[in-house]
Amino acid sequence: MKNLKNVLALFIFLFCMTLQAQNKEIAAAFSSSYESETAKKYETAIAAFNTVYDTNSYEMNLRLGWLYYLAGKTKESISYYQKAAAIMPAATEPKWAIITVYTKLENWTEIEKIYLSILKLDAKNATANYNLGLIYYYRKNYIEAKKFFDVSLNQTPFGYNYLLMSAWTNYFLGNKNNASILFNKVLLYAPNDASALEGLGLIK
Repeated sequence: MKNLKNVLALFIFLFCMTLQAQNKEIAAAFSSSYESETAKKYETAIAAFNTVYDTNSYEMNLRLGWLYYLAGKTKESISYYQKAAAIMPAATEPKWAIITVYTKLENWTEIEKIYLSILKLDAKNATANYNLGLIYYYRKNYIEAKKFFDVSLNQTPFGYNYLLMSAWTNYFLGNKNNASILFNKVLLYAPNDASALEGLGLIK
């Protein structure tokens, strides 16, 4: 029994020592990657994780997603960000990161999908609602645009962008009274704003 306890104690000690050594290696990899990133040596920064990469590590996948993005390898970047998102399904952080990549690619269809997935986790997120509203606005889908702009405007009733885009959306929907009210509020925020004055001129 005593020998068993000694063996168990030795096993725990060795396990802890191994874990500590691994943690030091991981920390060193992150540190090295930051140094290489600062020097704009992105491939070297990526290579820092070669010997310590853990497919189940949220932090490593997120970090690699960013480094591959900086290296101009968008396909790999998206792949690592998606791995991070799968590991932490309730996190919006990797979703915002993927949007950065798709914005570079101008892939608005995928961006739309990701904004909608963010809103499933954070329905009142003003930025996601506003940006999604912009996508629908420029598609001339003003009914959908208004739905999302309204969420942002209700949270920040005196926000310039929210007021202006809501005003134009209402104008194109034929809600000219609401549009007029909103354009005038824009002028309270930014007197002589050209876009607001243009809108009021069209209504008159």
